[in-house]
Amino acid sequence: MDKLIITAAICGAEVLKEHNPAVPYTVEECVREAKSAYDAGASIIHLHVRYDDGTPTQDKARFKMVMDAIYKVCPDVIIQPSTGGAVGMTNDERLQPTELSPEMATLDCGTLNFGGDDVFMNTENTIKYFGTKMIERGIKPELEVFDKSMIDMALRLQKKGFIKSPMHFDFVMGVNGGISGELRDFIFLRGSIPADATYTAAGVGRFEFPLAAAAIIDGGHVRVGFEDNVFISKGVVAKSNGELVAKVVRMAKEFGREIATPAEARQILGLKPKA
Repeated sequence: MDKLIITAAICGAEVLKEHNPAVPYTVEECVREAKSAYDAGASIIHLHVRYDDGTPTQDKARFKMVMDAIYKVCPDVIIQPSTGGAVGMTNDERLQPTELSPEMATLDCGTLNFGGDDVFMNTENTIKYFGTKMIERGIKPELEVFDKSMIDMALRLQKKGFIKSPMHFDFVMGVNGGISGELRDFIFLRGSIPADATYTAAGVGRFEFPLAAAAIIDGGHVRVGFEDNVFISKGVVAKSNGELVAKVVRMAKEFGREIATPAEARQILGLKPKA
């Protein structure tokens, strides 16, 4: 069984300081939260960026500023920018951080109802376009799937050459409009990916730690962080992303699973060694 790769989704695009005062907006706050997660055992920082007032943005210059600042204190960490953007953004707006040649970036594999009138649009042509750009730029996509049909889409487009193998999936579970975070549904998704694929489980809200446990036992990988959940336990707000990562590390030790360093995570995911 591979060592456990822990991803920290430190801020997201929706969660606010009103939900948890430690949610980072500024460059300095993002560095603080990334460092706390890295020090606790995270190998990957899943990154959204915001302006100082908390407004989410896909601006390439803002991403570069935050990424450069994180690399200064965590030089070997894997930074995985989000290409999700915000409802209404064009494909090229969303793809801006991939122009910075990150090792990984997210690729959302389907359209999702986010609640109310908000629809997160990812047409088949959008997914093909994103996949093609990531191949051209030498970026490994983390295939974000919110439902079983999105796995099927990824597998179909892989056969057509828009996504390379071996694939790496992120099961985002418990989102409004997507698949639930129940163990039954985790098993369903887990059984639907190729044998040579890797995966990360990202449980939203109360599903975060139960799904982390399932992934640890199964040999998969885990994502935690303020993007998905701001509580360390029921009703208790987490002090930092690092506190959430540290809880996963303790869980992994209980199950006898070692934690991957960034170098080991690169090897597991088929990324090039850090220069």
